[in-house]
Amino acid sequence: MTDAAFDVQGQIAQLWIYPVKSCAGIAVPRAVLTRHGLQWDRHWIVVDPQGEFLTQRSHPRMALIRPEITEEFLRLHFPGQEPLQIPLQASGGPRRARVWSDTVQAWDLGAWSEPARQWLSRALQTECSLVRFDPAQARRANEHWAGGDDAPVHFADGYPLLILSSAAVEELNQRLAQAGEAAVDARRFRPNIVIAEVQAHDEDLVEHLQVLELPGVSLRPCKPCVRCPIPDIDPETAVPGSAVGDAMRAYRQDPRMDGAITFGMNAEVLGVAAEDGKAPVLAVGQTLAGDLQFA
Repeated sequence: MTDAAFDVQGQIAQLWIYPVKSCAGIAVPRAVLTRHGLQWDRHWIVVDPQGEFLTQRSHPRMALIRPEITEEFLRLHFPGQEPLQIPLQASGGPRRARVWSDTVQAWDLGAWSEPARQWLSRALQTECSLVRFDPAQARRANEHWAGGDDAPVHFADGYPLLILSSAAVEELNQRLAQAGEAAVDARRFRPNIVIAEVQAHDEDLVEHLQVLELPGVSLRPCKPCVRCPIPDIDPETAVPGSAVGDAMRAYRQDPRMDGAITFGMNAEVLGVAAEDGKAPVLAVGQTLAGDLQFA
């Protein structure tokens, strides 16, 4: 039910983090929320020998690398290989890394760099290594879309969070069924937050989303997420297809992005300082509420 004080009100149905950019995600019941997004999200990236980041766009096998976060370790799993285990705080010397147009100083993994290089190169069948974000470095979201707010990011494509309504995925699945194609789930779109009990793509129209259980904490959807071929890669098999992209092209051309296909909204985090000085925690079941805006 929608509170009369808000146009839109729904519940967090799923929370996802992607510790290693473009590898499989982890569904979590709760996550610490910072200005950079959810804790451990896109904290590491895979880079080639020149420091260019790798993604599923060119290396779909990355979908089969399954991260695991424990109290002390990042573990990576891949079919046919023993797990790779690296201390969460492992860091060594500086290493330049490039994410799209941003070149940032990252950290290599010190003594764990070589085991990680060998493991990843075998899994992805190309020479590559793992680097960690250096929190001392300043990487910001695009000021045009962030509205001049200070929106820091780690190795995400460009924004701290990606928000998606479960109804948007359901609507897409109806179109896929009409075309004789199999249904997909939210993993195809790599969201951080999936919202239930709202209309499909309400996230496109809402001005702010307040977390009602966390006074003073809000999220601002700021830029439509332009879609690349990754939603057409099956997260279970890493096999590329075309059905999802074909279906979205029929109805998701977005005039805000000059006709590009969009699905979900990038968002920035506002007001994360808690009264007790601790970072707030987002959790499945919490309520997000906000008012619609119409351009």
